[in-house]
Amino acid sequence: MILIKFYSLVYNKQLVVLAILFSVLVVHGQKVIWISSVSGDFWNETTIKLEKTGLVSPQLSIQKGDSITTFKAWGTCFNERGWDALNLLTEQKQKSILSQLFGPKDDLQFTMGRFSMNANDYARDWYSCDEVSGDFQLQYFNIDRDKTTLIPFIKAAQEFNPDLTFWISPWSPPSWMKINHYYSVVSNSEFNGLDPKLDALLFEGQETTYDNLFPKKLAVNDYFIQDPRYLTAYANYFCKFISAYQEEGIPINMVMFQNEAWSYTPYPGCAWTPEGIIRFNTEYLAPVLKEQHPEIEIYLGTINTNHFEVIDEVLSDPRMPETIKGLGFQWEGGQIMPKLREKYPNYKYVQTESECGWGSFDWGAAEHTFNLINHYLGNGCEEYTFWNAILADDGVSGWGWKQNALIRVDSKTKTATYTPEYYAVKHYSHYISPGSKIISAKEGKDDKLPIMIIETPEQDKVVFAGNFNDESKKVTVKIGKRFLNTVLAPHSLNTYQIK
Repeated sequence: MILIKFYSLVYNKQLVVLAILFSVLVVHGQKVIWISSVSGDFWNETTIKLEKTGLVSPQLSIQKGDSITTFKAWGTCFNERGWDALNLLTEQKQKSILSQLFGPKDDLQFTMGRFSMNANDYARDWYSCDEVSGDFQLQYFNIDRDKTTLIPFIKAAQEFNPDLTFWISPWSPPSWMKINHYYSVVSNSEFNGLDPKLDALLFEGQETTYDNLFPKKLAVNDYFIQDPRYLTAYANYFCKFISAYQEEGIPINMVMFQNEAWSYTPYPGCAWTPEGIIRFNTEYLAPVLKEQHPEIEIYLGTINTNHFEVIDEVLSDPRMPETIKGLGFQWEGGQIMPKLREKYPNYKYVQTESECGWGSFDWGAAEHTFNLINHYLGNGCEEYTFWNAILADDGVSGWGWKQNALIRVDSKTKTATYTPEYYAVKHYSHYISPGSKIISAKEGKDDKLPIMIIETPEQDKVVFAGNFNDESKKVTVKIGKRFLNTVLAPHSLNTYQIK
């Protein structure tokens, strides 16, 4: 009996030793799936293992408990020119593209959509839902135009993900609600018919300029008429638009009062001052939405200026915490987002429009977008919205701006090309699902090596790394006691899924 117990004890100790050895091997030899892309050669897969020691001093490391934010959603915008581009393709190809954009198990896995209230710069031309001057009761309000363009586009996407959520912002109010009675802010002899004399309303002779800030001059007038009748009608306009889309089976859960209030454009736009922004949001929009659509959240945006003092003035109003849930940033606004988040940590932060470039459709655009995603998510944004998912030919707007897109359609051959930027997005969105934790990030401002680490809801770790240098770079990321060692090819995008 004693002998049996002795052998049993020895046997159990051996099992314990074997289990420890096995766990050590698993920890130090954990499988890593490595996806890499370079110009002209996308989405190559190989496997490596975590190691016991670092190849170089770690550029990024994480410890248990590290976290920046919990990610909620990737999304894209719906606009008329995107719908036109999609309809150049066969029905089978259209479905394939929509699945790749919105399918829960497909490439990009977008779960959110943005669209404009009234025309944006990628509408076919200017329109609003009520162009009847003086219609303060909104008797002539309708979404008839949208029923032929935006709504079919959105419904086509909903077929591949019925749970899509949506948010909206206007580019311009109805023209009769503005002090210049026109959809744009400034005149342009080639692209609109606004009287150049009305441009004087913007600055009223102001000569002050701001170096390194956008815009270099700030508007001195609100282009929306600051009369209670107009402000009340416009707040009700938002509510009617939300209700009309709800009736179409398209739920809107967030609004922003204005797209780019600091872009003084020849296409649809509207300039606002801090006083006007505070007045409309706190005294008109928020109370009416609370009464008619309490399910809707208001975010301040879209913020496209790096004038910190302007946004700070708005947020300093004591009524704002009860008015807005969060802040939305794009373009130059992203530069001041970290500083604002430090001063106002209780708001939610989202990115609202990925930068669209100038119609290059090239590898440089992919690197730029990869870097932007690192910046916004690494600085606390829990949502990220892309602008043009699909455009035709040179990606030109109705107002002459050539822009990039994730998918480019050739109108002559009726074929679609997945641009380098598409793969830059896939490197992130295919792996960062809603509920993922953004754990740690390093921007690539100096060394051109942006790196980020996330944890999926399944508790897998994923590392994203770009090398925007002309030579290969050694990179080490420390994850607890383990090391991810890799050599990044020049001008490459990389994703490492640690299983």
